[in-house]
Amino acid sequence: MNNVQNTYDLAGSRRLVQHNVLRNTYWLLALSMVPTVFGAALGVSLHLPLGGGMMALLFLAVAFGFIWGIEKNKDSGVGVALLLGFTFFMGLMLTPLLSRILGYSNGGFLIMTAFGGTAAVFATLASVATVSKRDFSGMGTWLFAGVIILLLASIANIFLHIPALAIVISVVAIAIFSAYILYDVQQIINGGETNYIRATLALYLDVYNIFTNLLSLLGIFGGDRD
Repeated sequence: MNNVQNTYDLAGSRRLVQHNVLRNTYWLLALSMVPTVFGAALGVSLHLPLGGGMMALLFLAVAFGFIWGIEKNKDSGVGVALLLGFTFFMGLMLTPLLSRILGYSNGGFLIMTAFGGTAAVFATLASVATVSKRDFSGMGTWLFAGVIILLLASIANIFLHIPALAIVISVVAIAIFSAYILYDVQQIINGGETNYIRATLALYLDVYNIFTNLLSLLGIFGGDRD
């Protein structure tokens, strides 16, 4: 009887930990949007010259530096500070895309549409990951391989400037990072991820990449210069 009670207590304790990690992750994810918006607004208002191939490579170097620092400090307040600094930096790096979209007469509408579409995708897939009995953990290896291929293709197209390839990259990126939402949320639900700072970073990158690629597609197909 004691063994049964201990099992129930252990299961209850595990569910409580998972619930707390998920709650803290969602709160920190919401908070991380604030410096992102500030960074984007600052970059657009100052017309920061953040485009070009060399700037893209520098962006990758700085981004991976932030990610390394967050991972090293994921169990302390320093990790939260680095995460918020990273999201501000990512907001700044939206400057070229937002400036291009705002050059359309319907640019503001396109941005709000991309934001709403991203929020809908996140809410839907996070809910599916929470309630689904299907195990999405097997997607991890394939998704990571897809991201590597996507990254290489994106770097190549910085110099090739092939419009059709840019469209393919955006479509594939939306599919991959949407699937990553399923994977990352379920990792928290199933106890595979117990650190809310690292979990927030993963979900933030999912949301960020869906938003930027969706906005790029809306600009290509729905931008109005009249």
